[in-house]
Amino acid sequence: MKKVNRIFLTAIFITLLLCGNLLPQDNSYVKDNYKKSEFRIPMRDGVKLFVSVYSPKNDSVKYPILLWRTPYSCNPYGADKYRRLPKELAEEGFIFVYEDVRGKFMSEGEYVNMRPYIPGKTGKQIDESSDAYDTIDWLVNNIPNNNGKVGMFGISYPGFYAAMGAIDAHPALAAVSPQAPIADWFIDDDMHHHGAFSLLMSFDFFSVFGQPHDSLTTSWPKRFEFETKEAYQFFLELGSLKNVNEKYFHHKIPFWDEMSSHPDYDKFWKIRNTLPHFRNIKPAVLTVGGWYDSEDLYGALHTYASIEDKNPDAVNMIVMGPWAHGGWARTSGASLGDIEFGSETGKTFRENIQLPFFKYFLKNEGETHLPEAKMFNTGINEWRSFDEWPPEGKEKKLFIGKNHELGFDEPVSTSAELYDEFISDPKNPVPYTSVKKNALGFYPKSYMTEDQRFVSDRKDVLVYSTKPLEENITVAGGIDADLFVSTTGTDADWVVKVIDVFPDGGNADEKMNGYQMLVRGDIMRGKYRNNYSEPEQFCSGEPTEVEFPLQDILHTFKKGHKIMIQIQSSWFPFFDMNPQIVTDIYNAKEIDFQKATHKVYFSKEYPSSIKVNILE
Repeated sequence: MKKVNRIFLTAIFITLLLCGNLLPQDNSYVKDNYKKSEFRIPMRDGVKLFVSVYSPKNDSVKYPILLWRTPYSCNPYGADKYRRLPKELAEEGFIFVYEDVRGKFMSEGEYVNMRPYIPGKTGKQIDESSDAYDTIDWLVNNIPNNNGKVGMFGISYPGFYAAMGAIDAHPALAAVSPQAPIADWFIDDDMHHHGAFSLLMSFDFFSVFGQPHDSLTTSWPKRFEFETKEAYQFFLELGSLKNVNEKYFHHKIPFWDEMSSHPDYDKFWKIRNTLPHFRNIKPAVLTVGGWYDSEDLYGALHTYASIEDKNPDAVNMIVMGPWAHGGWARTSGASLGDIEFGSETGKTFRENIQLPFFKYFLKNEGETHLPEAKMFNTGINEWRSFDEWPPEGKEKKLFIGKNHELGFDEPVSTSAELYDEFISDPKNPVPYTSVKKNALGFYPKSYMTEDQRFVSDRKDVLVYSTKPLEENITVAGGIDADLFVSTTGTDADWVVKVIDVFPDGGNADEKMNGYQMLVRGDIMRGKYRNNYSEPEQFCSGEPTEVEFPLQDILHTFKKGHKIMIQIQSSWFPFFDMNPQIVTDIYNAKEIDFQKATHKVYFSKEYPSSIKVNILE
C-alpha cells in the first residue's frame, strides 16, 4: 500500500469534475480581450451570491450574458485573476458570468444537494429556479453594455442548475443548454442506477465535495488522508458500506449519512427529482449528452423528454454524441479508448451546434439549422438528424436461447430445464473494467466502450450471441431488458450489457479483430423490480420476471458483426456488492454477504429477451 498524495488527487478531482470548459481560450487571450469584475448579488431572502463577470473590452456593441452557476467554484478569485473561457464562445463575444451557488465557496447561505424545486413559491421562499431568476434580474439591470438577453449553460451539476433556471424563467432568459444535467439521483443518474449504489464514484466524489464549510472560502477542502490501493482491491477489502464511516469518513460527510438513512426511493429522493417540474418552459432549450456518459446519460435523455412532453410548442432540442461525461467540451471527441469516431465530434459540437445556438437566440444572428434531435450513430460514425426522439421504427425482441444463442425467433420449447446458471460470489465480483486505477482516481471514461473479452470467459458471466449479421441493423432509442430469473438468495443484482462483436479478421488494427465493444449496459437491484420504494424479496428458486431500461442508443451493428448480450450479477466496484439477501445494504454486516446461485430462463413460458427499436 502507499500513502495517497493529496495534492495529486485533488488535481485529478478538479480536472474531472470542475473544469466545465476545457479546450478553452488561453489566459492571455482572455486578459487581452476581457475585463473582470466581481459582485455579490442579493437574493429575495437577503442572502448574497458571489459572481465573477468577464466583459468584452470592445464596448462598441452590446453583448448577451452567458451564465454558468456552479457548486464547483467560480475560481480564480480576485479582479486581477482570470479563468479560461470556452474558446469558440469567447472569440465570438459574450459577457460571461460564473456564480457560486448558494452555500458554496464565496456565496452565502446553506448548501443543499439537488435542492428541491418549490412550486408556487411565495415571499422569501427560494430554490435554484428563484436564485437563477434573481441573479439574472440583477445582471441585466446592473452589468454595463448587455443587450438584455441571457443564456444559461453548464455540465453535470452546473447542467442541473441550468435546467432549473429554465423553470419559472426570467423574461430575459432566452436560451438554456443543460448539458449532462442531473435529473434523479436514485433512478439512473450518478449515485444510483435502478437502486444499485454507485460506490466508486460516490465515495470519490463526496470525500471532497461532501465536506461542509462553516464560512466563506476560496479553497477546496482537504481530501481525507488514508492509505489506498487499486480500486477493485480497495473496495473489496472495504467490505460492507457501513465500513465507509467506520474506517474513513467518520460521519464527517453529512450527505453520505443522509443517503445511508434513505436506502429506498422515498420522499428524500423523490423531491429531488427534477423531471415532474419542467412545465411552462419559455426559453429555447438545447439539451446535450454523451452516449458513453456513465454519470448523467439518464438526465440528458429524460430532461429533454420531460420538456417535450409537457411543452409541445417549446423550442426544445437534443444533441447526443459519442462522448463520455463532458467530452463534448473537454476533448476533441475523435475517439474514446480504442474506438475511433472518424472526426473531431467535440469540435463539431462546439463550432457548429453550441455556438450557432447561442448566436441565434441571444444575438439574433445567423440560423441554427438544428433539427429536433441531432444524434451521432456510434456504429457507422455519422451524424443523423431526426424530427423526433426516439424516432419511429419497428419494435423487435432479441431472445436468448440454448447453446448461448441470441436471435429474433421466439422460443417454442416448454421444457423447464431451459436455463443457464452461475454462482455469484460477493468475494469475487465481476469487475467493471480491466483498467487498473487507484481507488481515488475516479474511473476510466473509456470503460463504456471497453472490449468485454476481459470478462467473457468468467463462469459468472453468461454470454449470448447472434450469428454474423447478414445486413446492417440500426437500433435507435431505448433498450429494455426483460429477464426471467431465479436465485437461491432473496435479492440479486442483474447487469445486462449489449455488445457489438467485430469480425475476427480483416480489421486494419489487429486488436480490433473479435473486439467486443460495449454499446450499452446497466444494472438493476432486483428487490426494486416492481417498485423502487418498496423492496420485495425473491422466493428462492422461483422464476421471476425482472424488467428494466438500459437507456437509449443510436448504433448500427454492421453486416458481418455480431450482437452479443452478457448477463452478470455484479459490476464492481463501480457499483456496490449486493449481499444477495434483502437487507439495509448501507448497514449490512459482513456475515450478510453470501454466495447465491442465479438462473436465467429462456423457454416459451419464460422468454428472456431485450426489446429494441430498429430503423428500417
